[in-house]
Amino acid sequence: MKKLTIIVATCFLMAISFSCAKSFLEKAPQGSAFESSFYNAAGVDALLTGAYSMVKGSAQGGIAGLDWGASITNWTYGSVASDDAAKGSYVGDQIPINEIERWEVSTTNWYPAQKWELNIGMGVNRCNIVLNAIAKTPTLDAAKATESKAEARFLRGLYYFESWLVFGDKIPLITEDKVDVANTISNDNAPGVVLKFITDDLAFAAANLPDVQSQPGRATKWAAMALAARAYMQELNYAGAKPLLDAIIASGKFSLAPKFFDNFRIAKNNNVESIFEIQRDVNDNSGSLNGEVGIGLNAPYAPELGMCCGFHQPKQNLANAFKVDANGLPLFDTFNATDLKNDEGIPSDDVKDAAGNVIKSGLFVPATDLLDPRIDFTMGRRGLPYMDWGIMRGNDWIRDQTWGGPYNTVEKTFFYKSERNTLSTTSGWQTGINANNIRYLRYGHILLWRAEIAASEGDLATALTYVNQIRTRAGNEVVMGKVNIFKLPETVNTNNNGDGWKTYVDFTQPAANYKVGTYTSFPDKNFAMKAVQWEDRLEFATEGMRFFDLRRWDKANPGSMKATLDAYAAADLRQRPEVMKGATFDDPKDKYQPIPQVQMDLEPGVLKQNTGY
Repeated sequence: MKKLTIIVATCFLMAISFSCAKSFLEKAPQGSAFESSFYNAAGVDALLTGAYSMVKGSAQGGIAGLDWGASITNWTYGSVASDDAAKGSYVGDQIPINEIERWEVSTTNWYPAQKWELNIGMGVNRCNIVLNAIAKTPTLDAAKATESKAEARFLRGLYYFESWLVFGDKIPLITEDKVDVANTISNDNAPGVVLKFITDDLAFAAANLPDVQSQPGRATKWAAMALAARAYMQELNYAGAKPLLDAIIASGKFSLAPKFFDNFRIAKNNNVESIFEIQRDVNDNSGSLNGEVGIGLNAPYAPELGMCCGFHQPKQNLANAFKVDANGLPLFDTFNATDLKNDEGIPSDDVKDAAGNVIKSGLFVPATDLLDPRIDFTMGRRGLPYMDWGIMRGNDWIRDQTWGGPYNTVEKTFFYKSERNTLSTTSGWQTGINANNIRYLRYGHILLWRAEIAASEGDLATALTYVNQIRTRAGNEVVMGKVNIFKLPETVNTNNNGDGWKTYVDFTQPAANYKVGTYTSFPDKNFAMKAVQWEDRLEFATEGMRFFDLRRWDKANPGSMKATLDAYAAADLRQRPEVMKGATFDDPKDKYQPIPQVQMDLEPGVLKQNTGY
């Protein structure tokens, strides 16, 4: 998609927004295009591209200044709010996320406000503008009109799905014929209404979109079907999801990438597993605004890397979840009884006094437990290679261990050192922004959702097959490089032009003791469901899904979400006593973010607040 098209579309959308907001502003702003100039094939496509431009979930520096709170990765609402990851950084930075992590979100928290504004105020609105433009363009080729309408409805379904994940049913459902009266539409929806609205949009999209698109990032029929399946899965509506998932599998269009981390390598963007991928581009404009700045905070805070800001650190609970037994299988019931060995409180190197005497040892030997290899493609652990950047040095790579814990910020949205300044941004202060696409919907999701349905039906053979496919792939690649140095000054990574660290690593050996096994059988449907849910966590860890998965599984086992999160918080006190102290998950209040107070104030008497706020 061309940047120029996005800019033109944005100008028009700004003009439309202003003219709708105040009736006396009848004169178009100087330099903006007239609405009628978009009533042609090129104009409709420009508007549609403008609607796509919001998909990445950020618009920092743009017309709204939206960034971290609106990210489509949901690293705050889906990851930090769960037992997957901590906010990271330190207590005083991005304080609104502290509330999200502790389930104490206020109605004035500006993170949820950004999510609402981008998805409903901008995303949905842009889609409706496109749909109205199509209706007012009689010269548009009929096939082109239908396909453009299908793309717009896919995007509207996506923006509403993202809003629904975070705010629940209390979101106003605004169609293209209701744009002028949007501020009168209530958000007090009956159960099932929002799901039907979303899936109706996606059903139309699936029926009218092509199998493939010439431009990466545009929606296909498969993307619409996969998103509809995910929407049904949120309500455990297995009957709605099952035929969609079966059709995707039977199509033969997709397969698992050979290696797990191929889903997170820039070189493997838009691979065989990808169903809908958020495209990222850098160095094409100031600040690399097409690089998804919503995760711009989530780069390692390491002196020798020179990046900001150390957010989104995996939690100890997640590290523990990667422990396996002698057969390479998860420890369902005992994983969190003891913590995987970590370097909490241990300096990266010896601390010495003025006389040169060691007053605190920097010695740390990494854990030797058997581990699922996906752990070291998900988090940075001390004493192991961190991609090709060097040896992760523990304390000195963490902004504040007592706040964020000992594990380095997630790798799935990062890039290799060899890609720096070509596939990462060269402007602005968030230099961790890069061209690594966001794999929003991939074949791995399809297999595990289908396995979940099979488990619920007692179809143990099907559940076993799909879970084992994921686990087999997990064993196809491990992090290589056994580190043989246990005190880690900065010079380890900076000497010899930054390659000195390689002299301390034996790249013929795995970095840790990895083992991943497959299940021989599932004895019953309860065990099968537990195996599927565990696999979901390991496969999609830190991808912004964990909180929403816990919430939907709670529908089948009421109280399970609260029990899981309260148990995590209690155990987390072993490591971060000041972070989760006194934090208790309030069911049902904390299952959803509050409707932003700014929206309530704009539409008094129209919008209703979520339960408990």
